[in-house]
Amino acid sequence: MGNSLICRAKKDARDNGSRSKRMGRSQRKMLADEEFLHKQALSMALHQHQLSQRFDGSMSRRIGSTSSRRHTDPLANNEKKVLESLEKIKFKKIILLHGEGFGAWCWYKTIAHLEEVGLQPTALDLTGSGIDLTDTNTVTTLAEYSQPLIKYLENLPEDEKVLLVGHSSGGACLSYALEHFPEKISKAIYLCATMVSNGQRPFDVFAEELGSAERFMQESQFLIHGNGKDKPPTGFMFEKQLMKGLYFNQSPTKDVALAMVSMRSTPLGPIMEKLSLTPEKYGVGRRFYIQTLDDRALSPDVQEKLVRENPPEGVFKIKGSDHCPFFSKPQSLHKILIEIVQIP
Repeated sequence: MGNSLICRAKKDARDNGSRSKRMGRSQRKMLADEEFLHKQALSMALHQHQLSQRFDGSMSRRIGSTSSRRHTDPLANNEKKVLESLEKIKFKKIILLHGEGFGAWCWYKTIAHLEEVGLQPTALDLTGSGIDLTDTNTVTTLAEYSQPLIKYLENLPEDEKVLLVGHSSGGACLSYALEHFPEKISKAIYLCATMVSNGQRPFDVFAEELGSAERFMQESQFLIHGNGKDKPPTGFMFEKQLMKGLYFNQSPTKDVALAMVSMRSTPLGPIMEKLSLTPEKYGVGRRFYIQTLDDRALSPDVQEKLVRENPPEGVFKIKGSDHCPFFSKPQSLHKILIEIVQIP
């Protein structure tokens, strides 16, 4: 049928104009739907909607349908089953750790989706990131960089556990936490992240894209010398056009604009530090990996290599996803997280 329409369009300009109008209406509707979802996610992330409003007679269930009262909605039934299943889950707290340059702000879509199903997500700003005012040039170790997470886990009641999600270089903080607080972590999820082995540096994961650590430290034009040009570099930050190509090749324009005014430099010390991971602590943790298949910062081949060399309990994949945790299709991420939460 599509080929027939194309043939007729070539023969008849009026058909072509009509089809263009139809496409225009379809595109406008798609943009309107995207705008609605964008605003809805933001409002949810700011806790402006009550959970009861999201489920009891939820508008989102009836979008595009006026017959929901007369017919059974299979999507609503599936949602109900998910909610009933999650009600039985003991540990519902999910801690979200951002990657290099990002902050807690990058999880706003994921937070909204997880809260909708009754889970309890918390996004943390690592030291010197997001709205944390620490000068990134003073952050020299992984322990310092991970301090907000360490404090959170130290204050967690003894009978509670959390599920940790680490994105990109935030995976190193996740591994650090697994080594030092294995009893407080129910599951660890690496999202296109630096799931390194014992003795490796987080930077080693990016070596194929950025070159060796030694060469990067000597030659990179993106280094920051916070203590003076004659002293070792203290951080790095890619210029905006490079960031757009590396991180946001599938992200909506509005999300890219938000990121461009929110990204900060990354402390260099933590990603150059070799991790000490033991079988008795890190080794007993339940690890899962989520691969992003259109990622330019951490290629699918590199992600596959990480999984192969340091096998997790489970591997999941998101098609058409770039390196930014916004994702063009955040529903895919939250569905995978919900699936992992439910694994016994």
